[in-house]
Amino acid sequence: MKITHFGHSCVLVETGSARLLLDPGVWSDGFEDVRDLDAVLITHVHGDHIDADRVGPLMAANPHAELIVDPDTAAELAKLDLPTRTVRQGDTFKVAGATVDAVGGAHAVIHPEIPAPANLGYVVDDGAFYHPGDSLFVPAQEIDILALPTGAPWMKLAETVGYFRAVAPRVAVPVHERWLAQGGIDSTFHRFATMHPPQSRVHFPVVAESVEL
Repeated sequence: MKITHFGHSCVLVETGSARLLLDPGVWSDGFEDVRDLDAVLITHVHGDHIDADRVGPLMAANPHAELIVDPDTAAELAKLDLPTRTVRQGDTFKVAGATVDAVGGAHAVIHPEIPAPANLGYVVDDGAFYHPGDSLFVPAQEIDILALPTGAPWMKLAETVGYFRAVAPRVAVPVHERWLAQGGIDSTFHRFATMHPPQSRVHFPVVAESVEL
């Protein structure tokens, strides 16, 4: 499987049959130039996971791609007259030969007074890749490659390391890093490198660089 990280939560996943772009948000760079997509998948409505100003031109440049979203994102994009396919927790669907399971359903709690939107994690090809969005949901499937959240207002390092160990993927690719300054990113990456489960390794991505994992 080939993985390209475009910064923060945005990842291009190439399965061999499908090209899937996940979470092209406002803090991600370079995804606008990606072509031949089969689908763009959005975990939830927050701007760091979907850039409403850039997703329209992206879909126009990929006319056969589906825009697959959670219900809350679908409601927001309807205001922009962008056609979407809405999926919900527990749904399983096919995209260009790839199988995707929508799991989780709830955004992690930021603060009790801040409403939490819907959040879907996407498990591709029975665990070959998993993007949890803004949650620490552990799926039922054994996960090969995990998009591992690095920093967010809804998490702390102890929780993330515990999550990493609970999922125990073969490879973790840190994402969701741009809530942190570079020093915080470096420190958190160091903890991932030294505190990972014994069967796992960490691949620290370079933005817009594709890698076979």
